[in-house]
Amino acid sequence: MASIASRAIRPAAVAPLVQNARGHAVAVDPPFLPPNPQPTAQRPRYVDGDIRHDWRRSEIQKIFDAPLMESIFRAATVHRMHHDASRIQLCTLMNIKTGGCTEDCKYCSQSSSYKTPTKASRLVDIDPVLKAAREAKANGSTRFCMGAAWRDLAGRKSGFEKILKMVKEVRGMGMEVCTTLGMLSPEQAIRLKEAGLSAYNHNLDTSREFYPEVITSRTYDERLATIEAVRQAGISVCSGGILGLGEQDEDRVGLIHEISRMPEHPESFPVNTLVPIEGTPLEKNDPVGVHTVLRTIATARIVLPKSIIRLAAGRHTFSETEQAMAFMAGANAIFTGERMLTTPCSGWDEDKAMLGRWGLRGQRSFEDQESVNTPMMTKEQQALHGVSY
Repeated sequence: MASIASRAIRPAAVAPLVQNARGHAVAVDPPFLPPNPQPTAQRPRYVDGDIRHDWRRSEIQKIFDAPLMESIFRAATVHRMHHDASRIQLCTLMNIKTGGCTEDCKYCSQSSSYKTPTKASRLVDIDPVLKAAREAKANGSTRFCMGAAWRDLAGRKSGFEKILKMVKEVRGMGMEVCTTLGMLSPEQAIRLKEAGLSAYNHNLDTSREFYPEVITSRTYDERLATIEAVRQAGISVCSGGILGLGEQDEDRVGLIHEISRMPEHPESFPVNTLVPIEGTPLEKNDPVGVHTVLRTIATARIVLPKSIIRLAAGRHTFSETEQAMAFMAGANAIFTGERMLTTPCSGWDEDKAMLGRWGLRGQRSFEDQESVNTPMMTKEQQALHGVSY
């Protein structure tokens, strides 16, 4: 009986039993079976939840193309193998240097290549950053992220020193600290690690094939080189993509495939949806459908079982029920607060109330196994928003 129970949590393991059943579930290919039915040292037999670095793109495409509800169920099962499904990490992102970036990313209002409402500004002082971090922590955020609109840190010695101090001070508050500052050298990554940086965000954005249609000022391999420098320095990698750039499903699969082949899967995989901004080349792009977002999240969860999947930019455009479906599909982190760089973001109280209605709670910094009985809101806040624990 115990062996049956242990196998029951792996839906892929019972898929062959329903091959001749009626209904769309039979369309799901038994995903744990390798192309060679005889497992070898070079090609072992895998089951859902295993950490793999040899995914074939065709395997990931099959997961992405499977019936959506089946994929979400499968992803939810994998999610529970490695994560507490009742936990959602709250993150806050602050723009510490706005606009004037020399990159030509077609989606970004901070690029100097386009005329947008975003105005360039200098690197902010340390005190406003620390004030924002304290506010974020007081509102339940456990990771504080800082973004600077730069291509790289070349010629920014004084600015880099200021950022190192920001990292050290925020880490001293007991928060996880993440930065996104453009390309890094190995030496710069080491200094950020020494200052206490928890994670570094450097998105691949899309597939290698579609990437040149979006960005020409930095190569795909340059992005991968920064990610490797971050990893070698002992900093957690945060790397994901943006949906709605004009890419196809094959490109979404290509992005996940590229991430899956890294020597270590990233600590977190952000899933952004394009927020079209006036003046950028992609300002008239159609919004990406929520079903596409859910497929991407579910596929990423199955392929990257241990990674945190961050429901990032564009989340404010989804209904509460759609966001709950994303959590079911494996998303377990959100950005919350006043803004997310140059795009809107849901507020802390709104998000905590939403999570409370769905029986979800926030994580503590550094995954310190906070008791599931610890509420995210005070009794007064619960009464105000009509939720209870």
